[in-house]
Amino acid sequence: MMSKRVLIVNKTFPKVGLDLLRNKLQVTVLPYLDYEPDMLPEIKKNIIGIDALIWNTKHCLTKDLIDLAGPQLKAVTTMASGVDHIDVQELAKRGIPLGNTLHSLDNAVADITVCLLIAAARGFKAGIREIESGGWKFGVQWKLGQDIAGSTVGVVGLGGVGQAVVRRLKGFDVERFIYSGRSDKPEAKSLGVERVPLDQLLKESDFVILACPLTPETKHLINVETLKLMKRTSVVINIGRGDLINQDALYDALKEERIFAAGLDVATPEPLPHSHPLVSLPNCCIIPHLGSATHKTRDAMATTSAQNILFAMNGEKMVYPVY
Repeated sequence: MMSKRVLIVNKTFPKVGLDLLRNKLQVTVLPYLDYEPDMLPEIKKNIIGIDALIWNTKHCLTKDLIDLAGPQLKAVTTMASGVDHIDVQELAKRGIPLGNTLHSLDNAVADITVCLLIAAARGFKAGIREIESGGWKFGVQWKLGQDIAGSTVGVVGLGGVGQAVVRRLKGFDVERFIYSGRSDKPEAKSLGVERVPLDQLLKESDFVILACPLTPETKHLINVETLKLMKRTSVVINIGRGDLINQDALYDALKEERIFAAGLDVATPEPLPHSHPLVSLPNCCIIPHLGSATHKTRDAMATTSAQNILFAMNGEKMVYPVY
């Protein structure tokens, strides 16, 4: 396969993945980060005639780019679990295998989810602001948060991340776990999680965790109307994609204290401008998409991405095929 070429569009791809690929393929790595404005013209220039593609960018892999690559393109993978930035139908129509790194990041993202849940529920952001401004006060009614023990936790999307979150929260004496999704999950029974309709989940949950993929059906799943279903004491956590939430509607609900708090690891756009209204709110805890950001996890994602490409180029099934 040494005559075959793979293009990696973001220069931060970890060395462990590069080493695997360079043993088998000719590797081109573009010298760009995801947010650099002149990245797309260079992608267009370098994608022509490529045999495989590691799409480790938030830019969209469109039909035009796939056309530009040419008919010899035989494999595409992300270095992420989501594929909302890829024209999946176009690749499938052409019979080009598409892979992701689905379960490589489950544990790291689940850890971040629990961190955000605690931080939002206990008002870490507001408390830190008080310390930094010299406003630390005393009193038994100052800065009261929400308890996890005895609560109902609702998970929207009981995939690998959602299941890992439930396993972690078992130790917090949660009274009830419920989930909603497109289909029954066989793991739900052993985890003690009950499937319910989304409206019921939003009405009954003290904590709403968004761990589902972004699709046309889930875009703005949390919106003006669905926020009205939630308790005033509810905390919403988003570790999926920013567009799962209508951020204008979330801002209003938080500002007016119609829900208690939010914890966001993802936003629209990314990076989120520091002037964005959500950033100003003391009850909205935002972190910069750190879900999979550990050395071990990113190395595992790079390894899986490389294996996806190598397996597909050899006519074998990818480690984590999307279809």
